[in-house]
Amino acid sequence: MLAAIGVGSVDDLFLDIPEEFRNPSLDLPAPLSELEIQKELAGFAAKNRPLGSGPSFLGAGSYHHFIPAIVKALMTRGEFLTAYTPYQPEVSQGTLQVIYEFQSLIANLFGMEVTNAGMYDGATSLAEGVLMACRVTQRHQVAIADTLSPDYLKVIQTYCQAQGIQIQLTQAADPEVTGESACLVVQYPNFFGYLEDLSRLSDQAHRQGALLVVSADPMALGMFQPPGHYDADIVTGEGQPLGIPTSFGGPYLGLFTTKQQYIRQMPSRLVGKTVDSQGRTGYVLTLQTREQHIRRERATSNICTNEALYALASTIFLAAMGKQGLRQIAELCYHKAHYAAAKIAELPGYFLPMSGTFFQEFVIQCPDSPARINRRLMEQNILGGWDLTADSNGSAPAWGRDQRMLLCVTEMNSKEDIDCLVSALGEFN
Repeated sequence: MLAAIGVGSVDDLFLDIPEEFRNPSLDLPAPLSELEIQKELAGFAAKNRPLGSGPSFLGAGSYHHFIPAIVKALMTRGEFLTAYTPYQPEVSQGTLQVIYEFQSLIANLFGMEVTNAGMYDGATSLAEGVLMACRVTQRHQVAIADTLSPDYLKVIQTYCQAQGIQIQLTQAADPEVTGESACLVVQYPNFFGYLEDLSRLSDQAHRQGALLVVSADPMALGMFQPPGHYDADIVTGEGQPLGIPTSFGGPYLGLFTTKQQYIRQMPSRLVGKTVDSQGRTGYVLTLQTREQHIRRERATSNICTNEALYALASTIFLAAMGKQGLRQIAELCYHKAHYAAAKIAELPGYFLPMSGTFFQEFVIQCPDSPARINRRLMEQNILGGWDLTADSNGSAPAWGRDQRMLLCVTEMNSKEDIDCLVSALGEFN
């Protein structure tokens, strides 16, 4: 290999690196025994504040929901835990069946025709949806609602910048979609917790020949109409609420669904159900659109995993909960959040600056800095909300305003938890 590239030795490969940087002193500490390492790591872990040690009202993309014991009990069985991407269907029927069931459940939940085998997380799923919309429409400009998660927006910008795709932020209340737009991107519920009018947004996008790309919270779809009901073209989401712990931010599970007519432009993989020569049910990888499987110029994605273990977790969660269980959780989130919002709005100095229907998150205007309020709440072992002031970037009208906090209330918050929060907030008047 060295001869083929005209290099005399392996060391010659690194000549471009200044000598002082080739083998720097790492100044590593002395090695530790296994016992010492365990104690040190335990000390680090003890600094964390696990959910459940006190009331939490923090959401903003990562949500504390109930996870039945059956989820961990089944997903950690050796047959599942040690299995990975099913390249060999003849020995991976169990994993393939799980993914097939996962696809079926997510398609039903989102009201869409096709679901892929899973993506990295909600943010990259949405970014892949934007790229897919550009391939379908052959356009290179996207309109993004200003109520989208700022983290999701950053990921989309990262995906689009190298491909020359222009991003246009537009007001969700009156989006500007033109004949140059490949898609209109919205979140449902949006980052502030409120539901967008998908029917109107769908009509506005389609009138211009653009696709409607939606990032949806799967838990909210337990009680609200799914995006597919409003003729959305691509619907993505974060699967974390479906049986996956918050885990300090990941790893998570990306959800991706679309219409049948766009299936050839869908990233990741698709598991199908068929029969063998003896009429027995079998599961296969029907579509594989990543560059490792087909010619690179025809690939629609470089997704290198399908988060199979967490897809299994969400499949077990949905199967265990069923339609009624999922609806019950969604209704608990909705009613508890509205109870909290009503009580906080009665406090002097607090009010809800936004109107409309919200699910489990809502914005409050505070009489003091959210950062100071959160520090005081933590002194009472209450994990407060997301400081919206810290996310101000000047690009969205609702972001640059001081003293606004995003609160999240799920089924995990009791009435006593909410009343404690209200009482603590009342001390800041």
